Amino acid sequence: MYPEPTDEELVALLKKNDSVALETLFNRYYKILCQFCSLYTKDYSAAEEIIADLFIKVWDNRKSNIILNVKNYLFVSAKNLSINYQQKKKEPVDSIEDLDLAQHFLQERDTPFKILSGRESYGITLKMIDRLPQRQREVLLMSRMDNLDKHKIAAILGISVRTVETTLYQALAQLRELLKNARNYTLGS
Repeated sequence: MYPEPTDEELVALLKKNDSVALETLFNRYYKILCQFCSLYTKDYSAAEEIIADLFIKVWDNRKSNIILNVKNYLFVSAKNLSINYQQKKKEPVDSIEDLDLAQHFLQERDTPFKILSGRESYGITLKMIDRLPQRQREVLLMSRMDNLDKHKIAAILGISVRTVETTLYQALAQLRELLKNARNYTLGS
């Protein structure tokens, strides 16, 4: 294992077939990636397998991958692999009796218009989130979509809790403004 090379130096060494560089990256990120991944899988042993597979893929694709930010690459890959795992894990529904019928019957207040309006609003909100600066978008999605607390977000992104709070506040303020402008635009104001 190398003493303390940067992630970028380790990626350069990986491209030169240096297995110690992979081991160093593995030791640096394995535990936190497993914890992050287990938030999605709800199964720590599955998370360990997913992260081990991720590092195998990093090694297998070391020559062809262009990784600008190793930490972001690993966390985004871990999240995607976790989501894929969850989707594959879902069992198919054999019959209508298997469904939770109460959840699927429309209630009187759920008219088709309200359902479509809700979906449309959700789509607009996601488009506006995509327009936020990258760091604000990451913090907002981790907080509101992934339900991570500010301490976990700070650990994952390597920033202070105060920076997470400030960034989240800025993201929400900017999102409100974007949504207000989008609503005014659709209403023709």
